[in-house]
Amino acid sequence: MTYILGIYLAVINLAGVFVMWSDKRRAKKGAWRIKEKTLFAVALLGGALGTTCGMYWFRHKTQHWYFKYGFPVILMAEIVLFGWLFGFVL
Repeated sequence: MTYILGIYLAVINLAGVFVMWSDKRRAKKGAWRIKEKTLFAVALLGGALGTTCGMYWFRHKTQHWYFKYGFPVILMAEIVLFGWLFGFVL
């Protein structure tokens, strides 16, 4: 079970980095953008680490307070949740 969860978290976090990169690329080109709801959905589905890293790596959405603070808060909540689920919260 933990093996499957680990694979899922790796994939969803890679997807998080990808959607941030893709939206940044679309913004530079003036193309249709990825909805902010979609970016938050990826984070809420376990990809908060990937979306947060992607946000800072690509310098994308860092001026919006709800991304700047929202993604890290979601990440902390996910860490606590997974820690609680697997019994290693401090």
